[in-house]
Amino acid sequence: MPATTRADVIADPAGTLLALDFDGTLAHIVEDPTQAYAHERSVAALARLGRVLGQIAIVTGRPVRQALELGGFAGTEGLDRLVIWGQYGAERWDAATSETVEPERPEPVRRLAEELPGWLHERGAGHVRIEDKGLAIAVHTRGIDPGLIDELAEPLSALAAELGLVVEPGRQVIELRAPGINKGDAVRALVSRLGARQVVFAGDDLGDLPAFAAVEELREDGIGGLLICSASAEQDALVARADIVLDGPDAVADWLEALADEF
Repeated sequence: MPATTRADVIADPAGTLLALDFDGTLAHIVEDPTQAYAHERSVAALARLGRVLGQIAIVTGRPVRQALELGGFAGTEGLDRLVIWGQYGAERWDAATSETVEPERPEPVRRLAEELPGWLHERGAGHVRIEDKGLAIAVHTRGIDPGLIDELAEPLSALAAELGLVVEPGRQVIELRAPGINKGDAVRALVSRLGARQVVFAGDDLGDLPAFAAVEELREDGIGGLLICSASAEQDALVARADIVLDGPDAVADWLEALADEF
């Protein structure tokens, strides 16, 4: 099935699921991930689109509570049906009910949280930033020691395998988390829940590849799909598979505003 177009979304807004990654798509990548606030223009455009589209969803590797705080979504008029699926879909928040679902911390992640500081120190990497997400642990080198991420990739993968965790590489970050749901699973579940006739997904990094694959598979099943890459000089894995390539979060905001202007 050919890619969905903006005209298709305009023709059938109620049948459209718009799903977006957070970091690198709705928010600029910054050295301190606690300061990665959502683009104000994107949030304003989503609020307008929320009144007409069947569903808007944020599908992110961040914990739901972080995405809520950095996005400023809660209580925003027009986003009363927004859903956020955090930690790749393991955590969920629904604006309509204010209900948050947060699974218990897996034992292997608890062990990792205890062992990782010493493990990094032994390898001369005690200065990197450790982010504890509850269901996952991320190691950040942005603004600290960018070249170190490549040196840590193989040993961290071995550590993850030892603990029964999976590795989620990203832009100057490596995350270790429990196996299970990924963004592709999340997109399929959201499409099924809405009964969507078409899905638009926007992402920027390796963790979004399963979502891209899911949209491609849904196309084969007759569900319309549009894939948007928020491009960067750091990561080009999504570019060749995207229907639209945008120059980072500013251009994503432009695209969302242009779509909202059509209604």
